[in-house]
Amino acid sequence: MDKFTRKFVDNFMNELIARNPGEPEFHQAVREVVESVAPYVTENPYLIDLRILERMVEPERVIMFRVPWTDDLGEIHINKGYRVQMNSALGPYKGGLRFHSSVNLSILKFLAFEQTFKNSLTTLPMGGGKGGSDFNPHGKSDAEVMRFCQSFMTELCKHIGPDTDIPAGDIGVGGREIGYLFGQYKRLRDEFTGTLTGKGLAWGGSLLRPEATGYGVCYFAQEMLATRGKSFEGQTVLISGSGNVAQYAAKKAMALGAKVVSLSDSNGSIYDPAGLDEEKLAYVLELKNIKRGRIKEYAERFPGVTYMEGRRPWSIPCEIALPCATQNEIEKEDAEALVKGGCYCVVEGANMPTTPEAIAIFQNAGLLYSPGKASNAGGVATSGLEMTQNSIRQKWTAEEVDEHLHRIMSDIHAACLKYGTEENGYVNYVKGANIAGFIKVAGAMVDQGLV
Repeated sequence: MDKFTRKFVDNFMNELIARNPGEPEFHQAVREVVESVAPYVTENPYLIDLRILERMVEPERVIMFRVPWTDDLGEIHINKGYRVQMNSALGPYKGGLRFHSSVNLSILKFLAFEQTFKNSLTTLPMGGGKGGSDFNPHGKSDAEVMRFCQSFMTELCKHIGPDTDIPAGDIGVGGREIGYLFGQYKRLRDEFTGTLTGKGLAWGGSLLRPEATGYGVCYFAQEMLATRGKSFEGQTVLISGSGNVAQYAAKKAMALGAKVVSLSDSNGSIYDPAGLDEEKLAYVLELKNIKRGRIKEYAERFPGVTYMEGRRPWSIPCEIALPCATQNEIEKEDAEALVKGGCYCVVEGANMPTTPEAIAIFQNAGLLYSPGKASNAGGVATSGLEMTQNSIRQKWTAEEVDEHLHRIMSDIHAACLKYGTEENGYVNYVKGANIAGFIKVAGAMVDQGLV
């Protein structure tokens, strides 16, 4: 990066941080994108004159509201509710709802900003948004979760719709929560529309939606591995997380011939040197999706499994790592451990799970490394396919959805190659994804005028 471009980045970030103090996750997400696209912006000064980047980092709308609800004992609780409607240049706002105690405005702005580029990469007509609450459904009864969701939707329903904003699930928001949210939306608005995605199959959901993010991660990884003449066959794979994305990334990686040896949750990680099989994965799905238990119970159930209390799995030797838990879960020391342990491919299933310092280690070591906005776009892509099916009142087969998903992930990879291949032949997937996503959004914003 030349001195002029570096100065442009520094000035931009200084202004952004001054305008948005105390939002480190948002600053981190913006810096990654701005450092990638700054050379393109400075080579096209009309983008500077039109203040495209400045407009792009400012949400079009931020909605904040209180969510009062009662627990099973009749005690009143108050949570914060949010919806960040970041950018609608390419279509209605699209992005998940996250229910977790860590949720705050910085995290949701970072997620909405990332979502804008991720949705752009899918080539589907979707803008970027994100929302949620600091409510944690873990340990709550179904009745408590229902009452919370109904209170949350009572306010949110005023700001969403099939042509305005289409939320989906995220951490803490699965099929149960989407059902309660959709039921309350339908009750209040008196309409049955595709306003939420991730719905049940009997009432507007799409086949393969639960599997889509995890499958898409593996489809994208296949494309990356093929650039070096490799595949999943016979490779040892580390996966973090044990929720929806991790579960189906494990299933697809196993189907492609890999040995998956780890899963994790917020309390710790399991290491299964024999690798997961169909029986073990079925147990994980029941444990996490039905019993809502902890991954430690896996180690208690199967012999030869080590439980690592309070630790991430990245110290385990592997060839491929799929971080599928949460943001900033791979730090500098974790990246060094992965490189030392023989890892040559890191494909993000979560949103921004790798810190900037860790990314630098991967890239300096020449690893295949993909950011989540590219490799985990399969979930929102299939949400977009669900929107299409809702609009035309049809249901596609699993094979049809899988075919669309596979093509979309292949197209995203091709875009990353186009804009991310450097002079020495190394593919900088961060740069490729950011530039490809940015060009489409920026072009639409220019075409639509100063709005």
